[in-house]
Amino acid sequence: MDVEKFTDDVYSIAQRLSERQSSDVKARINFVRERLIELYRQNLVKINHSVLEIICASNLITQGYSVDVEKHLSDTLVCDVFATKGDGTFIMEIETGFTPPDHALDTIDYYVARIASKIARYSQFCSKFALATPVVGILPIPKIFLKPPSERSEKEIKRIKTLCDRFYKNPPIESADILNARLHSVYLINIDKGFAKQLDPCSYLELTEKLQEKSELDL
Repeated sequence: MDVEKFTDDVYSIAQRLSERQSSDVKARINFVRERLIELYRQNLVKINHSVLEIICASNLITQGYSVDVEKHLSDTLVCDVFATKGDGTFIMEIETGFTPPDHALDTIDYYVARIASKIARYSQFCSKFALATPVVGILPIPKIFLKPPSERSEKEIKRIKTLCDRFYKNPPIESADILNARLHSVYLINIDKGFAKQLDPCSYLELTEKLQEKSELDL
């Protein structure tokens, strides 16, 4: 663990994100910065993920949100970015495409299940839920989550639940969670330039659909 190096990196990105911002925005970004440093001292975060978190947090802060990171939602669930504004709550989960070695032979199925399970689990804790990913990655978002709950068929729900049950059994994803899950937006993170661009899920899937077809994904 290199606390000094982590601190230098987080201070550097926080300073870039704070340029030409108001004192209030700077203070909120610095809160996230210090929170990440403390979490690193507890060996709870890594630098790559922390940079993504502070970029996303900065985006929400400039929109008027108060932001925390690595917030506990339950005894077993911790979200990457938790934001509040007025009575509204916003949760953002950052995905980098990492899959553990145990799933080297079923990487796509695992990743689709991971995305589906996150939408199902986290969206019930907030007014708005978003996924974020670096611009170099593609999120395999199941199309069922682009439909309103009234248009989600039992067959679609069962299919996603069966996939999730292969990888997530403790606790399992419930059918009701899949039925009522909501995905409000997708954020593309440009790490080098320090910003995140928001897209609606339909627009994001339009951008990535051809690549998904070439990979023979059937979501």
